[in-house]
Amino acid sequence: AKILARVCGFEVTRIQFTNDLLPADITGSAFFNSTSNDFEFRPGPLFGHFVLADELNRATPKTQSALLQAMEERHITVDGKTFELKEPFVVLATQNPFEQVGTFPLPESQIDRFTMGLVLEFPEREFERKILQQGDTTDQIKSIGEGLGGKKLAEIRKAVSKIHLADSLYDYILDLLNYGRKNFSTGHALSPRSGKDLVQTSKTLAWIRGRDFVLPEDVQELLPNIWGHRVGGSRGLQGGMSEIDRLIKEIPLP
Repeated sequence: AKILARVCGFEVTRIQFTNDLLPADITGSAFFNSTSNDFEFRPGPLFGHFVLADELNRATPKTQSALLQAMEERHITVDGKTFELKEPFVVLATQNPFEQVGTFPLPESQIDRFTMGLVLEFPEREFERKILQQGDTTDQIKSIGEGLGGKKLAEIRKAVSKIHLADSLYDYILDLLNYGRKNFSTGHALSPRSGKDLVQTSKTLAWIRGRDFVLPEDVQELLPNIWGHRVGGSRGLQGGMSEIDRLIKEIPLP
């Protein structure tokens, strides 16, 4: 998270989620300023560009839901007043295995707001050797040069929006959505947002690879990570990714 934010030219705001964390602890709260004789708003850690929600499912559902408005609308409401969040606003979250003590399942509405899910596994032996040999990487992260910045990121997003996605691929994505909703026990989790996220990430992948058009293989490659966490249910991301692998085999490429 720190490296990604650094490359983009921003800092990470970290929130450690625990079972006693309150919504106001992340959104911020009003306090009385004796000097001005008035209430003022003190922003919480959500007012950052890159927000790392560490161990998100250790917090109670009430606190988890404090992220919902922020992730969807890019603003939060405190004491009836609306406060705009920074742009860009990105939330990266980690969660513990469901079987661990002290975890609370994430509501489907919140899971759906995460574009992508990734499984973090132990590194391979030789890569882990390099990690051990490197020691503290704090200075290495700080040595990363000036990041892209908001203006450059806006240019990239504009370029990605112009990437072409053929009508046949839109039909392919609609077929995938239709099949998943009818055949998965958690198919109702495949909202229109899941389709939009697949379109956007497919265009982004094509741009990264130097193309101005999306290939069917781009869509297939991203499917498990874009939809897996949505349909995983109690089986988690890996269970959902297995379901998506089955979906890919059922629906032929255009």
